[in-house]
Amino acid sequence: MQNSTAKSPYPVFDGHNDTLLRLEIEAIKGRERSFFDRSRIGHLDMVRAREAGFAGGLFAMFVPSDPEQDFSRPFNPKDPANFAPVEQPLALSFTNRLLERAERIVDESEGSVVVCRSPEEISAAIDADRLAVSLHIEGAEAIDTEFYALEDYYKRGLRSLGLVWSRENAFGYGVPMELPASPDIGPGLSGAGRDLVRACNQLGVLVDVSHLNEKGFWDVARITDRPIVASHSNAHSISPSRRNLTDKQLDAIKESGGLVGLNFHVPFLRPDGAFTRDTPLSLIADHAAYLVDRVGEDCVALGSDFDGCTPPKDLGDVTGLSRLMEALHDRGFNETVLEKIAFRNWIAALEKSAR
Repeated sequence: MQNSTAKSPYPVFDGHNDTLLRLEIEAIKGRERSFFDRSRIGHLDMVRAREAGFAGGLFAMFVPSDPEQDFSRPFNPKDPANFAPVEQPLALSFTNRLLERAERIVDESEGSVVVCRSPEEISAAIDADRLAVSLHIEGAEAIDTEFYALEDYYKRGLRSLGLVWSRENAFGYGVPMELPASPDIGPGLSGAGRDLVRACNQLGVLVDVSHLNEKGFWDVARITDRPIVASHSNAHSISPSRRNLTDKQLDAIKESGGLVGLNFHVPFLRPDGAFTRDTPLSLIADHAAYLVDRVGEDCVALGSDFDGCTPPKDLGDVTGLSRLMEALHDRGFNETVLEKIAFRNWIAALEKSAR
């Protein structure tokens, strides 16, 4: 099923992928490949994106504690080396490499890929059949506490930022990937973290609460004057991972007019948290139905975590998006709601977060 080339009936703008990191790590290991060539490695390249109806998304720039780590395969969540702090100068250097890689992709694309700095540019790119890349930082280690780097990245196209990954940094506390467990672990945002939320609000950079612990989440909810967005998280009531959102958090997202992007990582889908690809697409549909019921059809979208996750076997990679849309349709979602989940809700969320 993974080799199917069926196209999604709707353009898909996805809220999270780690493709830039995947390409960079392969280059570090001496296996450089072009984003424009079909690959059997990973989940996303330009050829498969075209076949799938993948119109773009938030391309994450993430700095791993261990560059040898492969986030698309099971790794030891208890190994502290996978979650060790990353110092700001190192994170800045690595993030610059990822940004430069994104810029090279655009330069080499002959106009088929564009970095979008506004929701209007995303819509225009989709209409013109160009791949819309919106730049995202996952874990703010690259950002200094004076926010000079934030302003520089904004000028180069950054429009979304996750305060933390699943580790502590200068701004807040990320949740370990454990199940069953509550996200209520660790302290709230630091003073610098609260200032970072305000700085993002002022610039018009979306603040992403995925990976953030519960106390940090409520700090964001109190501080931000924009909708609360979790780019790649699921429902804790179905899969009780620390990485997922409790009902109280979902209620706050609904009240703020925010958004939840559905994560395709099987341990965040399954009630038992098992790392098995023999996970039916109906489980993604279960989370989608629960979220739509809890937060409303305008507040649910996709946040695949492609190239940073283990997706269900029947999804496989980006070419499985048509099968996912079919599973959501079979669950009872009509065309209007499917179109919102596929791309319209992300564009609306970015509009609300812009200046």
